Order: sequence, then structure tokens, then C-alpha cells
Amino acid sequence: MAKIISIANQKGGVGKTTTAINLSSLLAAAEKRTLLVDIDPQANSSSGLSVTNQQISVYDVLADRVRINDAIINTFMPFLDLLPSNINLVGAEIELVDVESREAKLKNALKEIGNNYDFILIDCPPSLGLLTLNALTASDSVLIPVQCEYFALEGLGQLLNTINIVKKHFNPELAIEGVLLTMFDSRLRLSHQVAEEVRKYFGDKVYNTVIHRNVRISEAPSYGKPIILYDAISSGAKNYMSLAAELLERNSITANNKQGNE
Repeated sequence: MAKIISIANQKGGVGKTTTAINLSSLLAAAEKRTLLVDIDPQANSSSGLSVTNQQISVYDVLADRVRINDAIINTFMPFLDLLPSNINLVGAEIELVDVESREAKLKNALKEIGNNYDFILIDCPPSLGLLTLNALTASDSVLIPVQCEYFALEGLGQLLNTINIVKKHFNPELAIEGVLLTMFDSRLRLSHQVAEEVRKYFGDKVYNTVIHRNVRISEAPSYGKPIILYDAISSGAKNYMSLAAELLERNSITANNKQGNE
């Protein structure tokens, strides 16, 4: 079964979508069968992989209009598929409000295709509403990007509280996959201070890899490409390669530990 990871932080502009696009593409480059689920109505993960104005989207899956297999599309990268989003998703939270087990819609859909992939990454919207709740209920773990800037820790408590509520009521196995420091500027004392605070709070959950501020990372989405295809030798590409390697290493250790305990 696929390992399902939500990339979540209700604070906007912290590098969620950038991480979703680049981490999924680098897992695919490592020949891991990967599905990126775009559950953000802004659909930036979809456009970042050159998919726009898709008629069938994750919205139709949540609304039980199509089977998930009919909504998934192949991207231009081998091993990488996409469940796209579109603007219709804005209405999903209102439409699902009276639906029974509404928080498990995505979870039930992903069960159908779990054996087709090694990793499923979910790009969450910058809010803690029903869409994010669906993502967390469906996930094995949460990857939390944290911007190395002032106010970065603001709202993290709220996210952790939401994770605990989801664990208590919907998904007891939900774990924190890791905390990723993004937009790090080594010239600024503030970046170092935020990194220190985050490491103090989350300990070894914080990835050793840090995503530095990089112009090429910012440019890549406007060309509809992940950084590995836009500029493979940029520092941004190297940062995300390092993150993918670290995530794969952590998951192989976890898998080996589980086998040892069985």
C-alpha cells in the first residue's frame, strides 16, 4: 500500500505547493510510483505541472460524480500521476457539510488505488477546513513546511491541535512525517533563530535538509515544470533532491523497524 503524506500548514506562503510539486517529482525521478493529489481550490500544484482547466478533478471524486481512476491523469514525468484540482473545489466544503462521513470522502477514494503507488502526496489548502480534514483523515502522516521568517511559528499550535483532534476522532495512526524549514536565508540572523526554535520544539522530526531561498524555485512553476526539469543544477533542485533522499531513507528505516517488530 502507498504511504500517504499530507503537506499541510494553514499559514499561506510557506512553500507547501512548491514542496508538493518538487518532492513528488523527485520521488518519481527515483522511480517511486507517485500520485500528487491537489486538494487546494487554487490548483497551483496542477498548474505547476502544466495541468490547467481540467474538466474532471478531485472535486468530482469527493462529490461521488466519478471514480478516482477516471480523474487521475498521467503527467509528462514517468512514475508521476496527478489528481488535479479546479475552482469548483471552492464549493465542496459547503456541498459536503450535510453528507454522512464527509471527512472520510478522500480516504475512501484513495483506498481504491492505494496498491498502484508507493507514495501519495496531498497538497492541502492554506486553511483548516473540511478539505484539509479530508486530507489528514486519509493520511498516514503530515509533512509541515515552516517558513524561516517572523511569525513562522504562529498558527503551528493551531495545526498541531487540529492533528490531535483528527487523531482522536478520525485517524488514530496519524503521525508527523517531518518538519521542513523553507525559505532559509543564511545571511539573516532571523532565519537561524527560527530554525533553532523549530528544532528545539520538534527535535529529530525536523529534516536535516533545509530549503534555501532560491530564485529558480520561484520561476519554475510559471513554466509549468518542477525544479528538476527547469534547472537541475540550481541550489533549489539540490535542496529538494536532498529532501527526497532523506524522506526515502527515513521511510526505509521505519519499514525495516516494523518488519523487525513483527
